[in-house]
Amino acid sequence: MTTQVLEFLKLSDRDRRKADAAAKLGRGDRFEVLIRQESGVDLRVELPAVASEAIQTLLEHLVNGQRVAILAEDQEISPNDAAEILGVSRPLVVHRMDVGDLPFRYVGKHRRAKLKDVLTLKARLDAQQEALDALAEDTESLMRDHGL
Repeated sequence: MTTQVLEFLKLSDRDRRKADAAAKLGRGDRFEVLIRQESGVDLRVELPAVASEAIQTLLEHLVNGQRVAILAEDQEISPNDAAEILGVSRPLVVHRMDVGDLPFRYVGKHRRAKLKDVLTLKARLDAQQEALDALAEDTESLMRDHGL
């Protein structure tokens, strides 16, 4: 039985329309949160700039209909979650772990990788794909322009 650490959230169309105004705030705008406690007391809290920027980025993605997950970079995730982030199969993630491309540790019999290591691997794979795409484009250009 596997448990999912990685949980994606998505807004309904109705909620997307409600949140649209907040997503259009300018960079540097600050957020103030109203917390209504069970006792009926209202607290207003102004969020620090970093938290405001994180919330704005989150809202922009949600309003655009994207699914979003919030994780800490030191959080450990399963090979299934890593596969979803990397856009590859779970067996390929396990292979990357076995050959040393993705650091991991065992928790009992289960493998766990840190999110930051998965994101580092994703950045490396994305850079390799960009290089391959550029090479393919150059090859097509040579074939088209020079008959090679």
